[in-house]
Amino acid sequence: MSIAWRDAMARALYGPGGFFVAGTGPADHFRTSVHASPAFTSALLRLLAQVDSALDHPDRLDVVDVGAGRGELLHGLMRGGLAMGDARRSPDEPSPVAVGPTLAERVRFTAVELAPRPEHLPEEIGWVSEIPAGINGLLIGTEWLDNVPLDVAVHTEDGWRYVLVDPESGAETIGKLVRPDDLDWLTTWWPTARPAQGSSLTARSRPGCPETPHSDHVRAEIGRTRDDAWARAVSSIERGMALAVDYGHLREARPVDGTLTGYRAGRQVPPVPDGSADVTVHVAMDSVASAGAAVARCAYSLVSQREALRALGADGGRPPLSLAGTDPAGYVRALAAASAAAELTDPAGLGGHWWLRQPVGIPLGPAVAR
Repeated sequence: MSIAWRDAMARALYGPGGFFVAGTGPADHFRTSVHASPAFTSALLRLLAQVDSALDHPDRLDVVDVGAGRGELLHGLMRGGLAMGDARRSPDEPSPVAVGPTLAERVRFTAVELAPRPEHLPEEIGWVSEIPAGINGLLIGTEWLDNVPLDVAVHTEDGWRYVLVDPESGAETIGKLVRPDDLDWLTTWWPTARPAQGSSLTARSRPGCPETPHSDHVRAEIGRTRDDAWARAVSSIERGMALAVDYGHLREARPVDGTLTGYRAGRQVPPVPDGSADVTVHVAMDSVASAGAAVARCAYSLVSQREALRALGADGGRPPLSLAGTDPAGYVRALAAASAAAELTDPAGLGGHWWLRQPVGIPLGPAVAR
């Protein structure tokens, strides 16, 4: 029986035995910035230090990872934070005791995930199923919003209609006209220019993929549910910053065929919502940003991952060749680190992610390298 894509995604990803709930976790199926290089974690630690400074080094500094997978990011941040020392102590101070607890002692890590707590996760990392209230620090969502279930629509002769899907086969049919709240979102955020014949931006055009009904019409992925999810996340912050890192697009460049696709075991596959694969949709980042700003009542920053990481010291540049003559081992290490950072900043890959920084009650620092 065909159902709405929003319901199909919810069951496939988060229902009993769903893709993100069962098994060993998403790291076995696709590669994210978290898995690509420790340079990503190092950059986030620098951002955390900036937030800590803006908060005047509180006694408790929260770090909350939404859609935490199996806790890989927080585990990396915890290891890196232990080595950071106290951000308040100047180099000539004899001991961090003189100014209070170190950064590592003040940080409280919390993973938000529907899957059971991993057996070997360090006890210092909390594990909850819902975003906690009263966050004082940094909330992170890396490739979280692209897995928030949403409805899909197609623009027909009589207006926008929902696209329905058979969860077992992935075959699609046309449903009812969209509801007024979804129509409002589409009118505001998704232009209805007709696609070029034969155009496609997703795995749907690959051999074996289910056919899209009325493929000569514009498809849209209704991001209202992502807006709501991000607004709730931002509202959970008392003071600090929310950071979303995700694939996405802006209103002036919406993909006419949509971005709905699947991933399994490192390969792109048809988006069949049967629970055996990730089903993901790129994020309307400007819409999400607007929803968060309405809650925070603060300006936001939206830049590419390439720009954001360069501003945080991870630029992927090669070390000077002269280093090879004076310190060959150091040159090899620096070259390896640069190669790893280059993957994070490649605009055709992970560097094409968007970084949305939404401060709450603190100043918004520079988002790009100066």
